[in-house]
Amino acid sequence: MNEAATLDLYGVLTEPATLKIQRLLPGPIDRVWSYITDEKLRRQWLAAGIMEMKVGAPFELVWRNDELTSPPGERPEGFSEEHRMRSHIAELDPPRKLSYAWPGAGEVAFLLDPQGDEVLLTVIHRRLPDRRMLLGVSAGWHAHLDVLVARMTGKKAPPFWDEMARLRKEYDRRIPAEEN
Repeated sequence: MNEAATLDLYGVLTEPATLKIQRLLPGPIDRVWSYITDEKLRRQWLAAGIMEMKVGAPFELVWRNDELTSPPGERPEGFSEEHRMRSHIAELDPPRKLSYAWPGAGEVAFLLDPQGDEVLLTVIHRRLPDRRMLLGVSAGWHAHLDVLVARMTGKKAPPFWDEMARLRKEYDRRIPAEEN
């Protein structure tokens, strides 16, 4: 059985504080790389922010999740119209790997692996500080990647915030709480 046939859309914990989530996207690899690194394309599924493609380069990501889908769905309590986060590029190997550090929220790596006409995108988010953030990040990556798939395939994504809320409950069910 090939990898595409066994790909689970849900993220999994590969270590207690590490989430891994994958999507098979239409290639070629340079197209997928552009959706991760080019501000105009990245803002359509994740966040705006210009990145200088250089290890150590600082940048700021700006999330405006209300703009990702139409309609956006109902924004949950505690989320604002806009969220900003300073970061810096930790690793860079175009067009196969980009990772950046998020102060207080771990490190995120994007790994691209060509699979024929498609590209396997693996997102690994390490060093998540607690369960609340783990569940929010899991649901967030899942919802954002679903928007990316929709953008790259010309389909309509479901309302972002409604999916986020649904996925948060699903990840709470799927990822067991640590026992003390």
